[in-house]
Amino acid sequence: MSAQTTRSPRLALLPTISRQARRVSVTILLGLVAVWLGYNLVQSPAQFATVTLTGITVGAIYALVALGYTLVYGIIELINFAHGDVFMWGAMMAISIGVGVFGLDGTQTGIVTFALVIATLLGCMAFCATLNVSIERLAYRRLRNAPRLAPLITAIGMSFILQNLAAAIFGFNYRSVENILPTTAIFELGGVPYRWKSLIVVLLTIPVLLALVYLVQRTRQGKAMRATAQDTEAARMLGIDVDRTISFTFALAGALAGAGGLLYIYYFTQVRYDVGFQLGLFAFTAAVLGGIGNLTGAALGSLLIALVQNYNEGLSYGAPGSDWTQSIVFTILILVLVFRPEGLLGEKASDRA
Repeated sequence: MSAQTTRSPRLALLPTISRQARRVSVTILLGLVAVWLGYNLVQSPAQFATVTLTGITVGAIYALVALGYTLVYGIIELINFAHGDVFMWGAMMAISIGVGVFGLDGTQTGIVTFALVIATLLGCMAFCATLNVSIERLAYRRLRNAPRLAPLITAIGMSFILQNLAAAIFGFNYRSVENILPTTAIFELGGVPYRWKSLIVVLLTIPVLLALVYLVQRTRQGKAMRATAQDTEAARMLGIDVDRTISFTFALAGALAGAGGLLYIYYFTQVRYDVGFQLGLFAFTAAVLGGIGNLTGAALGSLLIALVQNYNEGLSYGAPGSDWTQSIVFTILILVLVFRPEGLLGEKASDRA
């Protein structure tokens, strides 16, 4: 008995020591990253600023995809691995509608181009919303009460189905478009221009994100979504149509993916059938980093992941290079899952209960 009493204080100290060790490790790691970034900033400030601005632009695209992950997970706790491929289909439809139907080729005047891009955007959002709802009804709805492994495997299967369908219809090679968004420079940093098309991507993304936050937090449908996410059975007892609410969530996530797909193809100007797989995993990592289920966290995580990618691929001093981007991003995912699974802005499971 006395021996047990003697050991108890030591055992009680173990969680505290573990937490302190993790904090020290994270502090050292962040310190090294800060030193590396600071060195690049001092050595080449223009390059550092340009890479940062590019990261913000890419982060805006990632955010639209990451929000789709976090919406679906938040309401039915499903990691929809097919979501990245819905985004890819949005990019393909941006080419089919914008170029094939409206004839967008960069030669139109500014006002006409803007109107046609908005019309294409609405078409892509409607198509991807319909596609995502169809996937939910055909593949996921019957598996809601199944073991969690079943819908997860189904989501991976749907991802490959969407990829192969795209390859069969659009081919295995890259599809390209002309520079539809204006490429004139707004300003230059060390001779490197920051172009209007980069700013347009950010300016189109911000209203979409604000509208989403307003919809979820202020509207009746948003309240139904939050109630369903909190307790499905209680929401059904209160008269909420749970199936309709879940379908609406998938439609909303699909519409965001469609918007992201359009911005992606008009920014990078090329897309292939498998581009959604890697970008989807990056966006999922961003959602986990920010706190999956948290809208603000998904946007923040997307910005951070995009900055990590662009710093790694764009800085000249000490950056491992593009070959290491996937390894770095997935290392971040593993570290977050191990040390802070609730993410930067997420709540612990005990806090949500």
